[in-house]
Amino acid sequence: MDEVLELADVVADSELEGLFVWLLRLVGLLAILGGLAIWLLTDISLVVPLALLVGGVALLVVPGVLLAVAELFG
Repeated sequence: MDEVLELADVVADSELEGLFVWLLRLVGLLAILGGLAIWLLTDISLVVPLALLVGGVALLVVPGVLLAVAELFG
């Protein structure tokens, strides 16, 4: 368990968490664009585009919130 905590400290010190957050935001943006494209350009049910849109918004918002909470309690 100590190794995991030490690894988390190393990642926090090297500022890779910011890169990870932006990578997740990029994936979220691509999911939103994909969901819009599927919804507008294909004749598929609304479930798949809606799932992509909701997942994309979650990937845009959640990493920033989690990082703020981690800094608040860490």
